[in-house]
Order: sequence, then C-alpha cells, then structure tokens
Amino acid sequence: MEFIGFVIDVVMHIDKYLNVVIQNYGVWVYVLLFLIIFAETGLVVTPFLPGDSLLFAVGAFAALESFELPWLLSTLVAAAVIGDSVNYAIGKYFGERLFRRKNSRIFKREYLEKTHKFYEKHGKKTIVLARFVPVVRTFAPFVAGLGKMCYRDFFFYNVTGGILWVVVLVLVGYYFGNVPIVKDNFSIAIFAIVFISCLPIVIEFWRHRIKRKDKKV
Repeated sequence: MEFIGFVIDVVMHIDKYLNVVIQNYGVWVYVLLFLIIFAETGLVVTPFLPGDSLLFAVGAFAALESFELPWLLSTLVAAAVIGDSVNYAIGKYFGERLFRRKNSRIFKREYLEKTHKFYEKHGKKTIVLARFVPVVRTFAPFVAGLGKMCYRDFFFYNVTGGILWVVVLVLVGYYFGNVPIVKDNFSIAIFAIVFISCLPIVIEFWRHRIKRKDKKV
C-alpha cells in the first residue's frame, strides 16, 4: 500500500519530483525519461508508471528551457516506439506462458481480455488509439505479438502512434503548462489529464455494466 501511495504521489506531484531530478542530474534526466517511457510502454509489469502526466509535465519544463525540445521529443518518441516493439516481441514469444496462471497478481488476465476487446472494436488502429489509454497502452503491443500480428503493419502503427502520443502531450504541456492558472494548479491539471486518459476505460466499464443489466432483465 505504501508503494501504491508513493506512485500516486509521484503522478499527482510530478512537477515537484521532476524539478528536483532536473536540478540534481542535468542531462541524465533524458536517460531517466527514456527508461520510464520505455518501461511504461514496453513491459507488461509496469502499467502503473506515469505516461500522459509525465509527457505533459516535461513539456511544461521544456517551455522553461529545462529541456531542449527537439532532443526531448526525439528521446521520448524513441522510447515509446522501442518500448512497444519490445512488448510485441515479449507477447509473440512468451505471451501464453506469462498468462497461463489465472490468478496471477502481476499478469492479470482481465487486462489481457480488456485489450482483446479493444482490438475487436478498433482493429489495427488499436496500436495508435491505445497510446492514449492507460493500461491498454501497455498491453496493446503485447496482445499484438500474442496474436501474431504482421510486424510490418504493427511497426507502421507503432511509429505513428508513438509520434502522435508524445508530440501531442508534450506540446500541450509546452504551450499550456505554464499558463498562470494551470501552473498555480498543476496538480489539478495533472489529475484532469489522468482522468481524461482513463475516461475511455470508465465509459467502457459502464457500457459493460449496462449490457449485463439489460441481459438480466
């Protein structure tokens, strides 16, 4: 519980943590950001890491010249694309083994099934759309590999989605993160981003509940 609380605190006050890290580690922050985005998109065991909120926050810091915007965008796009490619490979070669146990605490089958449904609804473009949906973002490339999706098709959507996700959120942070009302209420802004990102999952959950109620009636 303490660890979960710490993760939530990092996500909700990411500007404070980033500021400390930037002051102490300088250019090594690029490496740290690469690793976080890579892990959040490339490893099915780390869907809890900050994604959308982190991109928004670093965009805001880039506007304050704490980062070189071209280097920042290049680093994060590379992390997102490589992360998804690694996740695809893990799903292709180890997917069935990892999800063989039904009650695994780490590899929860419910996430896998949720992502499968996302695929059924949106097809190949899921790789792009999933970038903007927490949890699904982490499992989409894994499921693509598990389902033996053609890698050439996957790579095209992977690169497209990675570029869109990083550029859109970083630039939103860059242009709006330091607007006085946003800057003075940064935690609220981060909460709003997290909420908006989770909205598709919430809507899907309620649709599922409504369908179940209709079937019972």
